[in-house]
Amino acid sequence: MAAERSSITLGGKGSSFTSSSVYKVASGVANVRIDSSAIERFSTRNLPSIKRSSFGIPQGLTNEETRASLAVLLNKLILSTSGPPSSSTARSVLPLKILEILNSKAQSLDLGEIDVTEGENIVLEKSSAPLIGLCSIIDHKSTTLSQIVDSVAALSCEVTKADIASFSLLDSGDGNSDKDVIGVAGDLKVLLNGYKGVGKLEIEEISKIPWIHGKFRYVVKSVHSDARRELNSGVKGGKTGSGNTGIGEALGTTLLPLLTAIKNLGVCSFLRAKLCFEKIGNENLKNCLSEVFENSYVEFEKLKNSYKLAYTAHLEEDYCKFAHELNESLGIVWRIVGLEAVTAFFPLAGGELFVQKSGDADKEESKNDKKKKKNEKKTVVGKGTSVVIQFIKDRLVSNEAASDGDQMHSLKQIKQWVEQILNLFNPEGRGFDSFLDKVKEIVESNENRRLPKLPKGTRDFAKEQMAVREKAFSIIQNVFKRHGATALDTPVFELRETLMGKYGEDSKLVYDIADQGGELCSLRYDLTVPFARYVAMNGITSFKRYQIAKVYRRDNPSKGRYREFYQCDFDIAGLFEPMGPDFEIVKILTELLDELEIGDYEVKLNHRKLLDGMLEICGVPPEKFRTICSSIDKLDKQSFEQVKKEMVEEKGLSSEIADRIGNFVKEKGAPLELLSKLRQEGSEFLDNQSSREALDELSIMFEALERSKCSHRIVFDLSLARGLDYYTGVIFEAVCIGAEVGSIGAGGRYDNLIGMFGTKQVPAVGMSLGIERVFNIMEELNEKQKQVIRPTETQVLVSIMVDNKLAEAAGLVSQLWDAKINAEYLVSKRKEKHFNRAKESGIPWMVMVGEKELSGGFVTLKKLEKGSEEKEDQTCSRDSFVGELLKLLSC
Repeated sequence: MAAERSSITLGGKGSSFTSSSVYKVASGVANVRIDSSAIERFSTRNLPSIKRSSFGIPQGLTNEETRASLAVLLNKLILSTSGPPSSSTARSVLPLKILEILNSKAQSLDLGEIDVTEGENIVLEKSSAPLIGLCSIIDHKSTTLSQIVDSVAALSCEVTKADIASFSLLDSGDGNSDKDVIGVAGDLKVLLNGYKGVGKLEIEEISKIPWIHGKFRYVVKSVHSDARRELNSGVKGGKTGSGNTGIGEALGTTLLPLLTAIKNLGVCSFLRAKLCFEKIGNENLKNCLSEVFENSYVEFEKLKNSYKLAYTAHLEEDYCKFAHELNESLGIVWRIVGLEAVTAFFPLAGGELFVQKSGDADKEESKNDKKKKKNEKKTVVGKGTSVVIQFIKDRLVSNEAASDGDQMHSLKQIKQWVEQILNLFNPEGRGFDSFLDKVKEIVESNENRRLPKLPKGTRDFAKEQMAVREKAFSIIQNVFKRHGATALDTPVFELRETLMGKYGEDSKLVYDIADQGGELCSLRYDLTVPFARYVAMNGITSFKRYQIAKVYRRDNPSKGRYREFYQCDFDIAGLFEPMGPDFEIVKILTELLDELEIGDYEVKLNHRKLLDGMLEICGVPPEKFRTICSSIDKLDKQSFEQVKKEMVEEKGLSSEIADRIGNFVKEKGAPLELLSKLRQEGSEFLDNQSSREALDELSIMFEALERSKCSHRIVFDLSLARGLDYYTGVIFEAVCIGAEVGSIGAGGRYDNLIGMFGTKQVPAVGMSLGIERVFNIMEELNEKQKQVIRPTETQVLVSIMVDNKLAEAAGLVSQLWDAKINAEYLVSKRKEKHFNRAKESGIPWMVMVGEKELSGGFVTLKKLEKGSEEKEDQTCSRDSFVGELLKLLSC
């Protein structure tokens, strides 16, 4: 018995026509009715008419597309009667005739010759109903596809065992602002929650899913917005027929990106289907599905041809034909996605169904298979994908139960299952709506949506990353202590008044905290200002300190730029020999970068007094020194022309002064060579007191750096400005050559900062290592060099290969711990579990205790080399094994 068709009402108060409604009418699953209030608005006057031979619907459209055009035309006629009947130029005859055609099952949709009024003719001519109807069908189908395609891609992830770790990196504070790409990655993580393939195999066709599907989502939203607007806009036109011009160009512009997105989606789906087909292990099943795979090749070729036809039609500005071919391409992609679902489903669950239907002749073989399968690991899939797989299986089983129950040949059965699965992925097929609802339920379920996410600009660090960080922190602390510094810790937040006015234009990046108990507080922006506050509060006049702690900046995240990150600071406060602390600070920075082994680097160095003298020479007013320094500081990221534009248009400098600055800031080179050039007779710098003092100080410092054999790392660069307001002397900044991560360390002299917090000025100089960017470089180097990082320092694994023997493990491992040996224990009778644990953690020694060792009162020592077992085992008594291990570990 055929299902009763639903009804869609047009013209009611506050009603709107949707793409979904157009599609239902076009596909014949819904009738149309006109609201009585709309019928009353049609004119009842005897109006002059003209004859027309058609509705103006182009030839070559499908029956579905023609019905969609008529549905849109009907709505446009209704919208043209927004005023009282006396002012209407449309009668009810034509709409009722269209209504009759849409609600009948007639294959012919031609009215023949019709009489229309002038107002009706304008609607027929200027409504663009065929194009809007096509756009509505495309909108509905593409929107629905965007809701389904991720679930199919998730099945392919399961089959290929691809690494999906990159899905989590798309929204981890690296500057990715594409919400749709991030949204697809989030939905895939929900579908694959519990998936076990992370880190196994990187596959390009899988890694780019969020980007291909995300861009598809983006353009679908644009099409949906335009379709909704055009469906519910009236036809504005007079006797000249003017009005609504440009609809074709506008919708063509909107639909063109969708054509490319659909093509990319189809190509990506086809390539994943190919991968899935190759993963089918059962040869009989693979042979049965070979026809399906051949069909995917056919559809792939059709897609390429349809894409060319659509693109050509767009170039020729035949927008109806373009939309028709686009709709054809969309239908092809639907079929490709369905074929991908088939090739993904059978490797995951189809083999089980195939075996169940093998017939009586294979019963004995099936028993043997069952015995084998007992020892095989069951495929573990994600929570979301398991629901999708079970839904498909239930459908196949229920359809089988509904049949006559006769045993069919395997090939025939497989073909029937394929058709049933394809029907699930056909918008017009039985069961599609149920499947769509199930996918939505999975993605939107409260349980899975509780999966937490990180705030932008922050990161989690896994065990391997923490191993790298701990090693780096150890190196940094050793260098700091080598220079006689003591550690200091300060609160993570300060009074807001402490931080404000210290960072120039960067003050806007300070994180404020909600008022707590009457105090306005902010998270610390750096470690230097809290250090200055500490020195002033405690009346300290001489202090050499280091601090490694997190700081916070309300910045836009990008590669190497985070909102929460560690800084490693070293500062020297107090009066010392001229330029002594400045030299030592820069020397410490070079030692750090050398010992961290991050590759080639350079330290750019300048002097604030030299900058001030340069600005004075160029004619910059003193009150603009700091703000112009902030502009100059951007020269490492922008061209001089861009910086000049900012200085002239935003900060009020003349073009001539900006050009003079440009001539100076181009100067850079080896420290002593450039210094000698700047101090030559006739140099403008020698006539300026500020710059002359700076050159004298730099002379002392460069000589010290030369004698300490690190001057080859220094570049004297007059474009270096450092935007922070508190710098008063030497300033410097380290960059890694060849790594696009920005500054990796910086600092300078700040003689007046501490005095801002007290009555006494204490001169100081310091540096800060951008450790997060250093970590990025170290991780990339490890990856390039394929270095294996041990996340633990465990030396021995105590392996109790008998169940329920925790006490035995506790006694042995405690002896190792008491001897200060890094050890872990594991209690399990499964031998491979012990070796897997040792290999994964890189543990070199195992203390093995099985039934034999328990009864004999001894232990077996086994050494593992490079993850492989060695044959030479060594037995020891329980009293002597610790001493023996100490000897072996010291070798």
